[in-house]
Amino acid sequence: MLSHEHPALWSPTRRHLLGASGALALGGLLPAGASAQAAWPSKSVRFVVPFAPGGSSEIVARSTAAELGKTLGQSVYVDNKPGAAGNIAMGEVARSDDQHTLILGHIGTLAVNPFIFDKLPYDANKDFKPVSLLAKVPSLYVVHPDVPAKNLKEFIAYAKKNPAKLSYGSAGNGSAGHLAFEYLKMTAEIFMLHVPYRGTGPMMTDLLSGRLDAAAVGAAALLPFIKAGKVRCIATGSTQRLPQLPDVPTVAEQGFPGFEMTQWYGMLAPATLPKEHLDKLAIETAKAVKAPDALKRLNGDAAEAIGGTPAQFAQFIASEQARWQKVIKRAQVKPD
Repeated sequence: MLSHEHPALWSPTRRHLLGASGALALGGLLPAGASAQAAWPSKSVRFVVPFAPGGSSEIVARSTAAELGKTLGQSVYVDNKPGAAGNIAMGEVARSDDQHTLILGHIGTLAVNPFIFDKLPYDANKDFKPVSLLAKVPSLYVVHPDVPAKNLKEFIAYAKKNPAKLSYGSAGNGSAGHLAFEYLKMTAEIFMLHVPYRGTGPMMTDLLSGRLDAAAVGAAALLPFIKAGKVRCIATGSTQRLPQLPDVPTVAEQGFPGFEMTQWYGMLAPATLPKEHLDKLAIETAKAVKAPDALKRLNGDAAEAIGGTPAQFAQFIASEQARWQKVIKRAQVKPD
């Protein structure tokens, strides 16, 4: 006992507290990996979206982040980092090793960019660990009302009678809308002129004015214009009809069994994330995307919640890469 302390202060209770403090101090001497694994996540989690704010990517990311924050014990915040078709953000997260940075994977960054860019700042298959496929957003095939086609069969027949007369627009070379129409062209054996734009906004302006004949765009951006009669939906790229458009058949229903065209989004972690953390994150993410509040937001965007395992997401990515590599090679798709 120290000479300046009063004997009454040296009680069993205080000895217990000091012993606990000593244990905590010794805990600081444990290997960093052991303490980090036990406490993960130990701070806020950053969920990077490689696109500008707005659209389906934003809804999917924020819906998932909000639910994850409830179960992981730390806040999960969305950080938009657009640029270079998602390559800038993907490259940054690929090099991240703080174990608290995740990224929204997309059909473009995982299944398209590896086959249209000569050099990328990331390796889609080596620099990341798939966590979970979050959602699919169907592409809708639409035409301007002046095009004399009420459905896909009539549109294909009209295109074959008028080769090179019809044009379709997209948000840019290699964009989801570009690939969606190239996939349809390849499947239906028709030819149309592709007009690339710098973004969906300016492309929609020309479609609505009649300077373009057709386009394939994610459901969220098109539903208001379809309901207003400003564009006509001739087919959906989903495997089943959409509740928002119950009278519009799928492409598969109109003579092309097995056809599916969706924009999809999933969560990725840097390859350095330990398996223990990945397993925990995958379980919570799969639950988060199916939570009632998340489903409500996604359904409003005509998005289908998925929520699979890391192995299922990895298999899905591989199948999508195989599919789109063939389309890209045949269509000779090049980046802007």
